[in-house]
Amino acid sequence: MKVLVIGANGQIGRILTRKLKDHEAHDVIAGVRKDDQQKAYENEGIKSGFIDLEGSIEDMEKAMADIDAVVFAAGSGGHTGADKTMMIDFDGAVKSIEAAKNAGVKRYIMVSAVNADDREYWSYNMEGNSIGGYYFAAKHYADVWLENSGLDYTIIRPTLLLNDPGTGTVEVSEKLKQEGKKLEITREDVAHLIVASLDHDNTIGKAFDANGGDTDVDEAVKSL
Repeated sequence: MKVLVIGANGQIGRILTRKLKDHEAHDVIAGVRKDDQQKAYENEGIKSGFIDLEGSIEDMEKAMADIDAVVFAAGSGGHTGADKTMMIDFDGAVKSIEAAKNAGVKRYIMVSAVNADDREYWSYNMEGNSIGGYYFAAKHYADVWLENSGLDYTIIRPTLLLNDPGTGTVEVSEKLKQEGKKLEITREDVAHLIVASLDHDNTIGKAFDANGGDTDVDEAVKSL
């Protein structure tokens, strides 16, 4: 499967791109937006393509020619305001979904965020939270757009992301029971979940929460 990773220069994207490079069943294209990022990947022997989430749908379509699957692992980052979040995490995501449809891509995996599906959580209970409700709103509506797109989608909603080495074990659920749990997962384990979701068709049409846990990643994905 030829997989385009949008946000390949991000923290999850970098891990995922290298995992896919070493996967015998997939060919990866690193979606980047700067020349130096493209050169860095090509120096590693990884193909790359330009993806500007604030650019046109038509340009995205060109980058998706001959692509079998798109993974959206991009984000505006924690230091930007609501305007950039809406333009990248919402509008950029939606444009990439539309471009995928126009380009004939069938498979699309979205990295979202835990509680993005719970409007009550981010609409009314964000006082004192360092992440604004606008972030969850952007993720929520991008996810809804994807669910209604007709694409073979998977939406992964991870908890707090850590830079620790991956454990290879997780907990996944359509709606995670959060009480009494440490809500965190490594970025490496999220990347592993993305690869497993590409490998197992039972994840098509599914949206699920992902947290650190005790179940092997592939077995957890198979159980969805």
